[in-house]
Amino acid sequence: MKNRSELREVIMKVIYQVNLLEEAKLDYDLSELIKEQIEVKNDFVNTSVDGIIEHKKEIYDLANKYLNKWTMDRLNKVDQGILALGIYELLYTETPSVVAINEAIELSKKYSDESVTKMINGVLDKVYHEEEK
Repeated sequence: MKNRSELREVIMKVIYQVNLLEEAKLDYDLSELIKEQIEVKNDFVNTSVDGIIEHKKEIYDLANKYLNKWTMDRLNKVDQGILALGIYELLYTETPSVVAINEAIELSKKYSDESVTKMINGVLDKVYHEEEK
């Protein structure tokens, strides 16, 4: 059984794959992508992946608003997935804000360099302070 941090990593990996496949204009079966990452059906994973895809435009627009001189499409697909998950959790779930931000930062520390981790932290902090009101 995976813990929530591990499940977030699964979500990020699925969103990464979805972004790659969409960019390449390839068809995909979302449930199959999820199954490749986690054998057991998990509501947290399914709901989060569906929510990120459903709200992708709003999430990316918001990220672009707070990315200083950057845009989501300039970030690599892994960082896009981490940031999208963090923003999704802040805005669309009951996850405590501090948890959503910390989990995204921990994922970023594992997969990105320090400057990207700082950027993700800054964007999520601004989303938390500006958008949650």
